[in-house]
Amino acid sequence: MKIAEFGQLQMTRTNAAHTGVSKLTDIAGAPLNSIPSSAENGISGTRKSFQNYLIDAMNSMNQQQIAVSNMSEQMITDPDSVDIHDVTIAMSKARMSLNLAQSVIDRLVTGWNEISTTR
Repeated sequence: MKIAEFGQLQMTRTNAAHTGVSKLTDIAGAPLNSIPSSAENGISGTRKSFQNYLIDAMNSMNQQQIAVSNMSEQMITDPDSVDIHDVTIAMSKARMSLNLAQSVIDRLVTGWNEISTTR
């Protein structure tokens, strides 16, 4: 399964009882070719760390905010060159990504506080 914001996700199956009988498919229903042998052993050099996922997500959110700012500026300077619907959709996407980032940050802080208080 491939998600643009998160890169290639891999599922590691370490126990034969967990493999099931169905084949892995992507979102469109097309069968995945195979799981790399390194992923079967639980070792993969292509995996991203949690930190990299967060940095990529923040960069994506930042790019959306910049794009909305540029579209708004273009809407003010040359209103005929930009469709108002595109600006509205871009603003909604940017607002949703900002809300998602805020939720993730809140959850991380809450989780860290719970871990630190249980010591």
